[in-house]
Amino acid sequence: MSERGPSAAPSHGPQPSPVAPATVPLTAARRTGLLVTFILGGLTALPPLSMDMYLPALPEVTTALGSPAATVQLTLTSCLAGMALGQLVIGPMSDKWGRRRPLLTGMAVYVLATAVCALAPSAGLLIGFRLLQGLAGAAAIVIARAVVRDLYDGVEMARFFSTLMLISGTAPIIAPLIGGQVLRFADWRGVFVVLTAVGLALTLVVWRGLGETLPPERRQTGGVGAALRTMRGLLADRVFAGYTLAGGFAFAVLFSYISASPFVVQEIYGASPQAFSLLFGLNSVGLIVVGQVNGKLLVGRVSLDKVLAVGIAVLTTASVALLLMSTGVFGETGLVPVAAALFVLMSAMGLVLPNTNAQALMRTPHAAGSASALLGTSSFLVGAVASPLVGIAGEHTAVPMALVQLSCSLLAAGCFLALCRPWRDREPMAVPGAPAAP
Repeated sequence: MSERGPSAAPSHGPQPSPVAPATVPLTAARRTGLLVTFILGGLTALPPLSMDMYLPALPEVTTALGSPAATVQLTLTSCLAGMALGQLVIGPMSDKWGRRRPLLTGMAVYVLATAVCALAPSAGLLIGFRLLQGLAGAAAIVIARAVVRDLYDGVEMARFFSTLMLISGTAPIIAPLIGGQVLRFADWRGVFVVLTAVGLALTLVVWRGLGETLPPERRQTGGVGAALRTMRGLLADRVFAGYTLAGGFAFAVLFSYISASPFVVQEIYGASPQAFSLLFGLNSVGLIVVGQVNGKLLVGRVSLDKVLAVGIAVLTTASVALLLMSTGVFGETGLVPVAAALFVLMSAMGLVLPNTNAQALMRTPHAAGSASALLGTSSFLVGAVASPLVGIAGEHTAVPMALVQLSCSLLAAGCFLALCRPWRDREPMAVPGAPAAP
């Protein structure tokens, strides 16, 4: 499939009305394709920037606010919870009111909440405004995915998601480095000042450079009840639920790696912080490179389901290798083989994440915002549940991390095979009130 033309109807699933998409927003978006790509990449990078840039400042926050480390850790949890729950609200709003208004409103609130975080006098207020920051920042990632669905279809959408990964995938690499450099010249509040400036700049660029991509005739009608019915209908679709769950469990593998790898690499295998940073960055580069191979070489030549199946298989194989090494089946193993398995595991994400997003959103042209919200919320919630489990046996064994990764990989494979059934032809998703498919 190719990018939708101005008068072409989406080819996956019936539509709420036979009216063709408005030509002006889509044509303008194509003329500024590079700018739109960077805007959407910046939006998807904002959540990891908000989380990871703050990490080097945690010890300083604990001292400055006189709060225990467990309390300060809640500033991360509250932001993550806000990002998960905010998508459930903002996604349906964007289906009803268009993409620009909810996005600009969310970005404005994000800027204000981040500025207040820089001034917070206590851990309690910081936790509260980090929650608000996450709720508002959810607009960036959920609407970015919905805009991609508005503009692209089929393999073109999968290619674009891989391109976004090139931009947004660098955020986890550079965010802690930026945070560390800020702390050389300012205290922890300076991190939030920088995030405020980033949010303000991105808001202005969105206002000037990103047009509306969802014309009025394609918007959802109704209130909260209608939004809930739409989400229930999406989850009732077996194939959409399969891709959503497969992507969520794969994301949990990623979250467990992020949570456990500092302890595994440094405490168990004795690597220095500098060596850990190097390995973390190398693994992120592997994810980005494989994502580009997926978008530039595989998509359009190999079916998305076949690529996704290979990605999940590699993810599972790497998890098995990590479990065998961590339990001593191969005897005493050093850092090199463990680092190699982690690199393979992270690289496989470049095949799994963009393709689960693309396949799920291909079934939902009638409710891309709600579908994007369910994709994002499921990933964040499953990841948030999986993350604490990796430390359940303490900091001196990698077995829990490997067990969580293998379990989530197998669950992703099970959801993909049992619900998506890639070997069978699929009927389009049923949309209440839509014209019958020809």
